[in-house]
Amino acid sequence: MFSGIVEALGTLAELRAEPPGCRLIVRHAQIAAETAVADSISVNGCCLTVIEVSGDTLGFQAGPETLARTNLGDLRPGSPVNLERALTVGGRLGGHFVSGHVDAVGALLERHDYGDWSTFWFSVPRAQSRQMASKGSIAVDGVSLTIVQSEPDRFSVALIPYTLAVTTLGPLTVGGRVNLETDILAKYVQRLAEAENWK
Repeated sequence: MFSGIVEALGTLAELRAEPPGCRLIVRHAQIAAETAVADSISVNGCCLTVIEVSGDTLGFQAGPETLARTNLGDLRPGSPVNLERALTVGGRLGGHFVSGHVDAVGALLERHDYGDWSTFWFSVPRAQSRQMASKGSIAVDGVSLTIVQSEPDRFSVALIPYTLAVTTLGPLTVGGRVNLETDILAKYVQRLAEAENWK
């Protein structure tokens, strides 16, 4: 479980083919120094298990399902990635509960910059749009954000200068794909509502 508060911006050092999946080697000295094999790390919002730690790098394996349902397959050596270690019991929860199980991939439709501040509009599949509401929470590439406007096929978020500076969202351009995870509470509410019609 994560909070959506990105700890660090890592760099993909290597993408190694391991059919039918691949191995991602991510570089970040501090995170690597404080991480052990079998730890869970959110990489662009996707929960991955650390399978190796070597110097300033961390190794992860991603299977075909993960590569098909997230933007991790789009990464290339040198790509920045958002990193967050799993929450500890008793730790502060600065964002919202994020499972690291990506629901869908969206794309940046519009970007409106106002000095150092920005408003982004992202596409979203309708299946996930049903779980979203204005002032609700959404994780975009693992970043906990508040939804400003929510429409059937898209939503907007307002980004402060700090978020733009320390996450992958800052350099994102129109068409860029992002991992989306809706609020876990909304999923349960939707399921309860659907269950009322079960026979």
